[in-house]
This record gives sequence, C-alpha cells and structure tokens, in this order.
Amino acid sequence: MPQWQGKSKGTSAGYRIFVFLIKTFGTGGAYILLRFVSLYYFCFSAATSRPIFALYNNKFQFSKIKSLKLLYRNYYTLGQTLIDKVALMSGVKTNFTFEFDGEDHLRKMISLQKGGLLLSGHLGNWEAAGQLLKRLQTRIHIVMYDGEDAQIKKYMEEVTGEKTFNIIYIKQDLTHIFEINQALSSNEIVCMHADRFRPGNKTLRANFFGKPAQFPEGPFLLASRLQVPVAYVYAFKETAQHYHFYSTPIKLYDKKMAILCKLCLMITAAVWS
Repeated sequence: MPQWQGKSKGTSAGYRIFVFLIKTFGTGGAYILLRFVSLYYFCFSAATSRPIFALYNNKFQFSKIKSLKLLYRNYYTLGQTLIDKVALMSGVKTNFTFEFDGEDHLRKMISLQKGGLLLSGHLGNWEAAGQLLKRLQTRIHIVMYDGEDAQIKKYMEEVTGEKTFNIIYIKQDLTHIFEINQALSSNEIVCMHADRFRPGNKTLRANFFGKPAQFPEGPFLLASRLQVPVAYVYAFKETAQHYHFYSTPIKLYDKKMAILCKLCLMITAAVWS
C-alpha cells in the first residue's frame, strides 16, 4: 500500500464545489455529486483500491462481486463523512442525530482530574465526535499533521466557523509534546490517531488479521509514560443522518513511569529554554 504522507487528496476547487452544494442544497445535494466522485476513485485509484479489495476478498473471503460493491461503498461512505465534516464545521444546519455509547467512561476520566488521552484510528469522523465530546465540559484537543495543501487549508479556515475543539499540530521540533502535556495537566482531553505513521517514524509490530503489521509507537509510548487515563474511541456513521460514538472503559498506567516521564519533560524543557 502507498505510504501515507499526512494529507488528504483533492484540490481547493473541489472543496469549493462541495461547500457550495452543502450550503445551497444541504448534505443531500453534495451526496449526489459524491456518487460520481466515488466512481472516479473506484475506477482510477488502483493504488488505494487494491489493498481495500484484498481486505474484503482475501481476508473476509467475500466474493469478487461483493468485494467490488464494498470497495465502492467504502469510497462513498468516506466521502460522506468528509462532507459531514465540512457541514458540521461551517455551521450549516443539518438533521444529524448522535448516540453516545460509553459516555460514563469519559465522565469518569474527567472526574480523576488527570486529563485523558483518547486513541482512535482513521475511521469515522472526529468532527462528529466533537459535537458529543463538548458535553464533557472540558477543552478538547486533536493532535494531527499539518500536511494539507496551503490553498485548501486557507479556504477551509475561511468557510468553517468556531471549532468545538483545539488542534495541536505535530511539529518537527517536538513542541507539540509540551502542548499535549500542558493540556493533560489542565485536566483536558487529548485525541489522536494511533493507526498510521509517516516514513521514518518509530513503530511497533502486532498481529493484525493474522499477519504482523506496523503501528506508530508515539501514541502508545505517550499513553504508557504520562500515566493519564486512556480510552479507545470511534464515531461511526451508521446511516445518512446518524452517528454512533463508542468509548471503551478507561485504562490507567503505572505511577512510577509517570513520575520518571514528567521529570524527563522538565529536564528537556529546561534545556530548550
């Protein structure tokens, strides 16, 4: 599978067209154009289609016909979540409904007064999750790469309204580590993906669907050393207008490791200052 570069596909012109449709006709109007865009990627994006098809056909043992149908559905559903993301962030009126499964776990996390780390994957919709997480009445931070095209980023900043969360961008000088630590020290929630990595990043190996796979080391190392409550969360699109948020029970880590890690952070901060 092609290496991930930390940014999504598309052009600023494409984003403008979809934003126009969303604001004029709602998400339903944008979904109609999405049918054709999804068909384009289904037919001409072999680099991404090949591993997805192999997952359905080889791992799940679905027939080739069913695997092809699911491949198209994969592109279409992904496109819907991107449209929903823009709609939610730009303040367009929608009829989305949300279900929160595991809210008690996250409220327990907040009650511990240690902050919390939410780990997820590139599935579902963080922006939809943000609509639910604001009910926790604490600040939400999302850690992500700043790899988008400059024109796309500028345009999206113009059309989106006030965010329900703060973005911590991953930087080469590692200053994002201190932003994360500050947020956790303030009993705030930090969310990050823990399933993909860029070339050169340290990784961990684990069995995944019967074969060894690599996962980024950073999120798991952070979780094990900062001694903050951790939960795995997802916000899945179940129907055209409904999202379902899931959270696992929280996990706590060894206190001695947390003290050692905080001491290392203090020393590093003193060196850099």
